Amino acid sequence: MNWLLPEYIADALPAEAAKLEALRRRLLDLFARHGYELVMPPLLEYLDSLLTGTAEDLELKTFQLADQISGRTLGVRADMTPQVARIDAHLLNRAGLARLCYCGSVLHTLPASKVASREPLQVGAELYGYGGIEADIEVVRLLASALQACGLTGSRIDLGHVGIFQALAEAVGLDAAREDALLTLMQSKDVPGLAEACADIEAPYRAALLALPTLYGGGEVLQRAAEVLPPLPAITKALEGLSRIVAAAPELSLSIDLADLRGYHYHNGVVFAAYHSRYPAAIARGGRYDGAGKAFGRARPATGFSFDLREVAGLSPVEVRPQAIVAPYAGDNGKLAEEIARLRAAGEVVVELLPGEAVPEGPNCTRRLRPAGCQWIIDQL
Repeated sequence: MNWLLPEYIADALPAEAAKLEALRRRLLDLFARHGYELVMPPLLEYLDSLLTGTAEDLELKTFQLADQISGRTLGVRADMTPQVARIDAHLLNRAGLARLCYCGSVLHTLPASKVASREPLQVGAELYGYGGIEADIEVVRLLASALQACGLTGSRIDLGHVGIFQALAEAVGLDAAREDALLTLMQSKDVPGLAEACADIEAPYRAALLALPTLYGGGEVLQRAAEVLPPLPAITKALEGLSRIVAAAPELSLSIDLADLRGYHYHNGVVFAAYHSRYPAAIARGGRYDGAGKAFGRARPATGFSFDLREVAGLSPVEVRPQAIVAPYAGDNGKLAEEIARLRAAGEVVVELLPGEAVPEGPNCTRRLRPAGCQWIIDQL
């Protein structure tokens, strides 16, 4: 059966495709109203450019192939964020801030989870050129607005900060291998395993590392974190930044999780993830990734978010099923052709039936255009 698709790859049939397109337009219009300009990076690039400045695990997600023109290795993008960072750093080269957004397919060698597609439709927004916490507040609010626009009113956004674990790792003097081992235990919230792995670490820092998996919940967690974590300058600054985000957006459903360190080797500041009760994993992720454009000649402060529109559309209650009108074949009937054109210009969906064609099954045809004396009228089918 050579017509079968690869595993975790699927067609979007008319109803799903219509919903995806409606949400895509809604989101890009939302981003545009906030000053974010649309960019469209290419589907594939030279591999070294595509992976420059990214976390190592992105290479494992990237399909690779040989370019028959240059002989160099190409990669099919697995994430559009590095491409947008390249555009900001190398092509736009603006002195001030740049707000950019995007939407397009990416391809993964393996699915991110059992319910994920290997061809996500990635949509996102990035803000370059501003290192202050105000930029993080803007993108968190924009993410919340994007989820609201998709009808996901019950979403929650968890905030974290990779600088807290980084500061503890530096204070203890962890080597890269041990840092990664503790990071794995931290992310899985394996407190017994973490306690065993930290047994030889001096008391103040051992207690702080063991406390991180327990520091999750509402905004009150930040006060508790300030009490139990050592007052290292980087930790104090991180907690102050998170407190400012919570204080600046009281209308949002925000929570704290100081052990959520996914993207640790890519992000370097505030990180956040959105969750919904009807999905088993994060539906959106984002955070600060300053300096990603350094490899392209210009290191810039950067923060942003992205998500798979296919996943979000599957959760969205938004209905996209316009009621179509069926009309007789106009042929050389000029008045009928004019009426069909007028209805379409007014935003109606009009299906002009070809000779002998029955009412089609596809569009939601609920009305018909028929003659009534010298006029054309619309009634229910």
